[in-house]
Amino acid sequence: MEDILSIPMVDKPRQKIVQTVKDYSKRLFGFIRGKVKSDEDAEDILQDVWYQLSNAVNIDEIEHMSGWLFQVARNKIIDKHRKKTPDALEDMGYEDEEGNFSIMEILLANDTNPETEYIRDAFWKELFVSLEELPEKQRQVFVWNELEDMTLQEIADKTGENLKTIISRKGYAVKHLRKKLEMLYSEFLNY
Repeated sequence: MEDILSIPMVDKPRQKIVQTVKDYSKRLFGFIRGKVKSDEDAEDILQDVWYQLSNAVNIDEIEHMSGWLFQVARNKIIDKHRKKTPDALEDMGYEDEEGNFSIMEILLANDTNPETEYIRDAFWKELFVSLEELPEKQRQVFVWNELEDMTLQEIADKTGENLKTIISRKGYAVKHLRKKLEMLYSEFLNY
């Protein structure tokens, strides 16, 4: 690669692109690699980011280069996942082997990047709005079981209700919440 200092001043946009590639390649690759399955996928996405940068109409108008690059990378990652992502919430691993709907693993994950934080915030907001739409007893069973980690038997004992009634209430709550969260998930896919 030719030295950036040897590029004529006439080719200032190219000079800025070369410097940007030098400055951001490692960080951007690391960011992308953490979100895709292989080095090859990460390299392809990184190449797409650089291609989009090289085709930017006026590179000097990009005020926050870091933010712009990471947003383009996020969009490319999302595009890649869209091609392979299942459409149903059930296909995303939200149910355990026993068929119980569990969202805690996703909502409480330690992954802290802007994309997952945004998705997590949106899910929490939608979850609480959707919980408010439920009848009180269904909402209470769901909250106790999923958010406060009580077993269904403990809830039945606490309320004096039949275990099958508690299971039924949880089932109705899960069905309602699944429908709402699938709609939110579809919005993310179309974003």
